[in-house]
Parts: sequence; structure tokens; C-alpha cells
Amino acid sequence: MKGLFITFEGPDGAGKTTQVRLLADALAAMGRTVVLTREPGGTRIGDSIRSLLLSPEHTEMDARTEVLLYAAQRAQNVAERILPALRRGDVVIGDRFVDASIAYQSAGLGVDEAIVRRVNEFATGGLKPDRTYLLDLPEEEGRRRLAARTRERAGGPAGLDRIERRTAEYHRRVREAFRRIARENPGRVLLLDALQPPETLARIILEDCRRLLEAADRAE
Repeated sequence: MKGLFITFEGPDGAGKTTQVRLLADALAAMGRTVVLTREPGGTRIGDSIRSLLLSPEHTEMDARTEVLLYAAQRAQNVAERILPALRRGDVVIGDRFVDASIAYQSAGLGVDEAIVRRVNEFATGGLKPDRTYLLDLPEEEGRRRLAARTRERAGGPAGLDRIERRTAEYHRRVREAFRRIARENPGRVLLLDALQPPETLARIILEDCRRLLEAADRAE
């Protein structure tokens, strides 16, 4: 039995975490076994790499180091969690995957896209999502949401992480890269306006996911 691999992408502040949770809850209520994973992280090794990648203290990190660290945590996540779940026939919902490296490290930092793709092809063994929900949000609104979220972190970690702290121009390039990815992959990527109410987005996503599951069930 083959499972279903779904990913969520989008600029910082687009609401991916909320939509991941809502979809997972809805699918579980339908009797589906759901495995959630996030990037960077998702495994014990990946979470250690996450702390390196996101710590604001690591301002000296080279762009090539960033590419390789993201690929390393992704390789561990694929081997340890994603592939075993798919082989069991589970639904895997990932908060980010390779598209994020194309947007953040290639378009954002200027690393050659062909290199980023080759590194990640090796890291993932060529695994690709069955569907990617891309939550699109203007850079200005993303920054406003991040600032609001940071103010609400009472008793938690304060401030933005190393990636979130980058310039407005950097985040503009990231958004444009995500939109290009959607145009180039219309059969896989569903572009959604993240300015819509969360419940509206959740309904659109669930309806689409139901169709994917029904098609997968018929193919067995």
C-alpha cells in the first residue's frame, strides 16, 4: 500500500502550522493514520540541526553550510519517518520540504538552483510530494504576523529566528520563488491566498485532499 505525501509551503507568517494541524485533525477524524513532520527537524538528529540553523547567534553561517544542513536534516527525516510511513500506507503531512530550499537558499541567498536541486535529490532519494499546498502571502503581511506572534510568546522564546530576521528584500525573493514554483508545477502545487480566513483555507484544502485520497484508493 502506498501512502500519500502532502507538504505545506509558503513565506514566513503564512499560517502553515495552523493549516497542517487542521488538516491532520480532519483526516484523523475520517479514520486516516496521519504522520506529521516539520522542517527543519522532525527527528532527534534533525532537531539538533534545527537549533544550528535557526539560532540568531549563528550570523556567520555560510550559504553553502545552510544548504547542506537543510539537506542533512531532510535526509534523516525521509529515511527515519517519511518513507516508513508511506510504505505503511499512512498520510504524511510535512511542514516544508525541498521547495523551501529552492525558495530560501537558492532564490533568497543566491545559491545556484541546480546545485540546491542536486543536493536535495541525493538527500531525498528523489522523493516528491503528491500535493503541495502553497500559502501565498505578501511580504509586508508576513512581517506583521510574525511581529504579532512574537509579542504573544509570553514566557516563551522571544524574538525572530535567524531566517525570519533577514531583510524585506530577501523575503520578497523567497515569495516570488514560491510563486514561480507553483507556476512551474501546476499538477502538484495548489497556490492559495493566505489572506483568506483560516477556516476557508482549511475547507479548500480538505476538499482537495479528499479527492486525492479517493483517487489513491481507487488506484489500489
